[in-house]
Amino acid sequence: MDKPQFFEDLQAKLNKAIENSPAKDIEKNVKAMLNQGFAKLDLVTREEFDVQAQVLAKTRARLEALEARVAELEAQQKQTP
Repeated sequence: MDKPQFFEDLQAKLNKAIENSPAKDIEKNVKAMLNQGFAKLDLVTREEFDVQAQVLAKTRARLEALEARVAELEAQQKQTP
């Protein structure tokens, strides 16, 4: 038996052993528990976070522009007797 075939056979046997072992069930159960735990938390996805960050940046820019405009109008009002 050549070495590459030996390693392929060994890998196939290990994969089969892992699939039939309790470790696979434990992994599935842990993933299910984690997913259930995360679902109970009020988490957002990265995509939702990024969208809200963009909205916040636009809102902040608009607020700064409005603040500058108000300051300009206030300055004009003080100059007019």
